[in-house]
Amino acid sequence: MPRFDTLVQNGTVIDGLRTPRYVADIGIRDGRVAAIGRFDAADAARVIDARGLIVAPGFVDLHTHYDSQVYWDPYCTISGWHGVTSVAIGNCGFGFAPVKPEDRDRAMRTMERNEAVRYETMKAGMPWDWVTYPEFLASLQRTPKGVNMLSFVGLNPLMSYVMGLEAAKSRPATPAEREEMCRLLGEAMDAGACGFSAQILGENSLQRDYDGTPMITDTMSEDDLLAFARVLRDKGRGFIQVLGASPALSDRLAAESGRPVVWNAIAVDFDNHGRVTNVKRTLEWLVRANAEGRRIIGQALTCANDWHFTFEDWNLYDSSPNWREVTLGTPEQKLAKLQDLAWRERLRAEYAQFDTARATTMTSIHNLILLSAESTRFARYDGQQVADIAAAEGLHAVDALLDVVVASELRASFMTPPQRIDMQAMGEIANHPYTLPGVSDGGAHMKFITLGRYPTEFLAVLVREHGIMDLEQAHWRLSAYPAMASGVVDRGFIREGAPADLVIYDYAHLKLGPVEVLHDFPAGDWRRACKPEGYRWIMVNGEPTFIDGVCTGATPGRLLRHGA
Repeated sequence: MPRFDTLVQNGTVIDGLRTPRYVADIGIRDGRVAAIGRFDAADAARVIDARGLIVAPGFVDLHTHYDSQVYWDPYCTISGWHGVTSVAIGNCGFGFAPVKPEDRDRAMRTMERNEAVRYETMKAGMPWDWVTYPEFLASLQRTPKGVNMLSFVGLNPLMSYVMGLEAAKSRPATPAEREEMCRLLGEAMDAGACGFSAQILGENSLQRDYDGTPMITDTMSEDDLLAFARVLRDKGRGFIQVLGASPALSDRLAAESGRPVVWNAIAVDFDNHGRVTNVKRTLEWLVRANAEGRRIIGQALTCANDWHFTFEDWNLYDSSPNWREVTLGTPEQKLAKLQDLAWRERLRAEYAQFDTARATTMTSIHNLILLSAESTRFARYDGQQVADIAAAEGLHAVDALLDVVVASELRASFMTPPQRIDMQAMGEIANHPYTLPGVSDGGAHMKFITLGRYPTEFLAVLVREHGIMDLEQAHWRLSAYPAMASGVVDRGFIREGAPADLVIYDYAHLKLGPVEVLHDFPAGDWRRACKPEGYRWIMVNGEPTFIDGVCTGATPGRLLRHGA
């Protein structure tokens, strides 16, 4: 009988622990690294020749929203294509448990606008064989997976389950409600939840509910939030993910919980004059917080954050009341509002005041590029910026944009200009002792972005092309550091006894493919995707899930019950 199930021979091993690289063989048995050294091919049932290739731990992605997608896509792509072998779902306070049967439709509607996954897709693809959070974890454990999965308790469904949606949005919890929510959070932690998550963006939240109102956690009581933090202190494990929380509030969460806080998000942004905005204060705060005993880790956006979208689904102008209103409703309602002269006047006035539709500088209206007009009237402008279309048509930029959208019946597609990354600033952020790469948002905004590609872009662009760090440091940050921050004790590195989550790739030829549109979701839904080149084998628990980019059909992924 062979000594190993699989033998990876002659690869250049980068173990994720910042050990200098070395050439060795890795013997895998029963899903784990059984031995590292030099072995004969006859010792294994299967031999992988990794000569000239990098052998590294699979990547750990702590910010995804595959809560529904895992039920129809076991590999949680695009993450699974890009070497991610473990994901954390339930970020930003969103999720589907606990949810009462009568509230399931509303829960899916909430996620439809916020994450751009259509209701019909979730309805067709999710089994809904749970009510409570422990039952949800049991459902995840049953479903085939091509990646390992951690799961946060999203505070939005938890608070709605106990308080009711409208009450949770309009007032703090009563003492009895707070006690019950904390009990349920403790129950979820005992079942294996990795902690809790919340989006705290306030009344002007960019990521909003189906009806355009803020999410529950956007305006939740600080006392309620800190009560949840104390549950983690009582349990002595788990971690917290927050989006939009102030440094002061994040300090309090870390102090009350005694647990790590993953703070989203740190990004290289530019002001209206093209200058890098100052992130130094945020980085200095992370150093100070950790020095004072509050473990707060910033998660950094390390990809070029370019947007591709149509107004059929676009919701990321939602921090603007005017843009939010005209993009809410059925397609017919949207078209009527986008043609209404009174609404256009409001949008023009806002454009004059903000010049960015109160969104990021990347989505400044006049800079948007028309990818496809989807109408004969404006087809000649494909590839041009809205500013050029406005000049040619003698129109205000807002009217030019909306005329194109209306003529296409919302189908015209746009993109933001290719983003310029300041590599000096990115290097400072990426090498900071208290930052993690990521914020992939995998499973979310999938009609707009493809940030799940971040491990490949990190290695091929930031490391290979720009040399911001060496590969040893890069793989520690992509794998071992996020695993350690999340309390996963046995993954994110290569050593004897560890699960064999591996990526084997051709470093010189690692690259991103083009952004493409795939119609591969239930109920005929579509998404934007970006596949990589250069990964030869991706292995989860010792089984190949992708070989040269082709899915093997194996589903060796596991539910990682936190603390088990």
